[in-house]
Amino acid sequence: MTNPLSSDATSATDRLEVGVQALTVPEPLAEAETILLKAGVAMPLIGVGLMLVAWWSASDTPYVADQIPMLISGGLVGLGMVLIGTGLFLRYSLTRLFRFWLARVIVEQQTQNDRVVAALDSIETAIRESRLNR
Repeated sequence: MTNPLSSDATSATDRLEVGVQALTVPEPLAEAETILLKAGVAMPLIGVGLMLVAWWSASDTPYVADQIPMLISGGLVGLGMVLIGTGLFLRYSLTRLFRFWLARVIVEQQTQNDRVVAALDSIETAIRESRLNR
């Protein structure tokens, strides 16, 4: 008599295995990541420069009607560039940091697993020798 639960589990296992094999994870382009990281550094600097130019040119005119468009165009575009550049920098610098951290954790975990396996092998050997000496 066959167990219906085991056949369901087998089919679910087979479906999971097929699904995992069908997964594809694209590799990130290192060049694109480097370019975006550099853009994340450059954009805030350019944005601050735009805000300073807008403030300087607006402060040079005595008419408020001339100052507002200068501050809006230079100031808001500059502020947008600062925010977008900061976001890009944080995203790509944190990605690099987390990749390094994850690789380090994996290496440490593999080292720990090797130590545990070696300890279990020595324990198993000691148990077998003690059983043979009886």
